[in-house]
Amino acid sequence: MDGWLHPAPGAKAVGGNPDRRVDGRVGNNAVLVLNQNYEPLNVCNVRRALVLVIGGKAEILEAKALGLSSVSAVFPAPSVIRLMYLIRRPRPRVKLTRREIFIRDGYTCQYCDRQGSDLTIDHVIPRSRGGLHVWDNVVSACKTCNHRKGGKSIAEARMSLRKQPHEPRAGQYYTIERRL
Repeated sequence: MDGWLHPAPGAKAVGGNPDRRVDGRVGNNAVLVLNQNYEPLNVCNVRRALVLVIGGKAEILEAKALGLSSVSAVFPAPSVIRLMYLIRRPRPRVKLTRREIFIRDGYTCQYCDRQGSDLTIDHVIPRSRGGLHVWDNVVSACKTCNHRKGGKSIAEARMSLRKQPHEPRAGQYYTIERRL
């Protein structure tokens, strides 16, 4: 089924690579691959893109004027294709760092709602009592509240959290907000 990808008569190979032709008919031109929901997924070459299109797994959204020709048909050289099915990509995870904890908590003490630059990290269940250094157990706290709580539980210190700690999702908004 690969026979239609042979070069046109008289086309010269570029750099010794038979897949790159001076006449532009067959090449390693980059083709943008979009997910079914139009999210960019990958970049592939023209040959791979046409295999996906002919196999019914993708559709051509943008094509170049010059096409690829075979004995019985002419195929457009795609520059953008969209997959006909959705590929689920794992979401990137946010690293557990001081900065990310402060961003998640809005640079606010989770015990008294005080904002400022003198924030520290507090373990809701103290590490001395088996608490882990994980997203669900760390919050931003001002120095006063962190000192007041010390190695006690929230109930023993008679304090309360403003909101329950959680692992933030690494969505586009969160990623952009981190860069500002």
